[in-house]
Amino acid sequence: MSTSTRMRRSVADRMIGGVCGGIAEYFDWDPTMVRVGYVLLAFLSAAFPGFLVYLVLWAVIPEREYY
Repeated sequence: MSTSTRMRRSVADRMIGGVCGGIAEYFDWDPTMVRVGYVLLAFLSAAFPGFLVYLVLWAVIPEREYY
């Protein structure tokens, strides 16, 4: 894990809301792989409402204040 103790949405590495970028920063993973994994999980699993989960995470995870 990174030195940050709280997960934050990314400001520098964002496509839409910074959720996947923030998850990648928190776990020190490649942001592209997090995005690809999220999209695959959302489309391949009928029980996984990916769009709704993304919106909830966007609302719940605070944004990072610095770059």
